[in-house]
Amino acid sequence: MIIDLEDAVAADDKPSARASLLDWLPQAPRPVLVRVNATGTEWFDDDLRAVAAAPNVEGVLLPKAEQPGDINRLTAARDDMRIYPLIETARGLWDVLSIAQVRGVGALLFGSLDFQADLGILDDDLVYARSKLVVASRVAGIAPPIDGVTQAIDDAELLRRDCARARQLGFGGKACIHPAQVDVVNASFAPTAAEVEWAERIVAAFAQEAGGAVRVEGRMVDRPVLLKAQAVLAERMPPRN
Repeated sequence: MIIDLEDAVAADDKPSARASLLDWLPQAPRPVLVRVNATGTEWFDDDLRAVAAAPNVEGVLLPKAEQPGDINRLTAARDDMRIYPLIETARGLWDVLSIAQVRGVGALLFGSLDFQADLGILDDDLVYARSKLVVASRVAGIAPPIDGVTQAIDDAELLRRDCARARQLGFGGKACIHPAQVDVVNASFAPTAAEVEWAERIVAAFAQEAGGAVRVEGRMVDRPVLLKAQAVLAERMPPRN
């Protein structure tokens, strides 16, 4: 769950929203993420002091992340803070690897709506930007990035399409703008039954052979395919209680 102090809160309401968050956090049923206001805004310093001292804050989403110094200000305030930079501008994308490599960064998030506004392009034209986030995350050794939201709350097919595109590009998940989207997103990023069956056949075939390559259904497969199969099995969603 992400508690938003940025775009969802009007400027005049930001102090009261922050105070309400601080009142609620001690009773929060589970740790949450908090999206603070961007560095350089008049609200950032107060947001930073608040989340640094508050309980039940698992991590911070930092909007408009554009340079490593933005992240360092957060980790300096709280050493164990997990930071999730939002890449929302051309400058942020340009320096995305140096941002991803800062200590404390858990994963990158793609602020696709703000990125479109910054560059004046459409969402379907953002393949380069999305791919760069995936590559930077891999080079930095952090979790795969999280894709931006789909604004249409009631269009499940559009949401599935957007999830499929993000997964194919190497994203690890997708932010939800409404709780109604959660089940669709979880199902979209979990391996399909066919993918699980394929992975089980690959793993079973390697378990029966001592060599570096095996033949499965008429095809020769080697270690990279085994690693992919193992990753598919590791991503299976656990059954619900």
